Amino acid sequence: MAARLTVHDVQFGYGGAPAVDGVTLEIPDERITAIIGSNGSGKSTLLKGLARLLTPERGHVALDGQPIHATDTRAVARVVGLLPQGPTAPDGVTVADLVARGRAPHQRWWRQWSREDEQAVQAAIRATDLTTLADTAVDRLSGGQRQRAWIAMALAQDTPILLLDEPTTYLDVAHQVDVLELVRELNQRGRTIVMVLHDLNQAARYADTVVAMASGRVVASGTPEQVITPDVLGAVFALDALVVPCPVTGRPLVVPTERSGSRVLQSHGIGSPPPS
Repeated sequence: MAARLTVHDVQFGYGGAPAVDGVTLEIPDERITAIIGSNGSGKSTLLKGLARLLTPERGHVALDGQPIHATDTRAVARVVGLLPQGPTAPDGVTVADLVARGRAPHQRWWRQWSREDEQAVQAAIRATDLTTLADTAVDRLSGGQRQRAWIAMALAQDTPILLLDEPTTYLDVAHQVDVLELVRELNQRGRTIVMVLHDLNQAARYADTVVAMASGRVVASGTPEQVITPDVLGAVFALDALVVPCPVTGRPLVVPTERSGSRVLQSHGIGSPPPS
């Protein structure tokens, strides 16, 4: 069977040079897919395209075999949920109110707030460890607490496909692990997850499929063992690294090797190579 969410030779841009160009992908159903790449590689742009927030200049994104941009917005929102990068909430909105907004795609004029909605909101708040902060205004939370509130809203939307743009941003290491373990638990319950991650070892540990991007294109796609290799890391990040089995999971573990200051500057287009 074909995957529910697919990408066919898409090009996305913002009025200038394409930010994503010529990408074709199938997002594996009921699996975790991590998109990795350096800043400006097109990761977040691709995720926005998957969420129907950007219209492709070429090609199309398909949901259940139909172009996603030809599908009703509310219908898409009942299937695909998105946690964007750096979201903002109106002043004074409480955690509980914010999480409740995740239920909007399920509302109809003949079906207003229900017991099912309330249960979904409370479950999302508990899952993100925000019960004691439910009545607190979002703008009074720390960065990590605020991020968990937005994740709770995405969970309350209760979609079979969940897109997360850097979900561990602003979180300390313990809460990063909590969020990613939660993502894994959601996946084990049958949810398809696509997330943009900067941490290569987190991508290797939690993802079933890794997509590596550079300059708006897919450089490699496959299992963590197939993608997180010294050659791919060199091509995508200009990074020299050892890749060894993690002693806990057996998954790839990235150990960057030393980079000289002059080489770091050259990788950013500053200076020139030292004389040979």
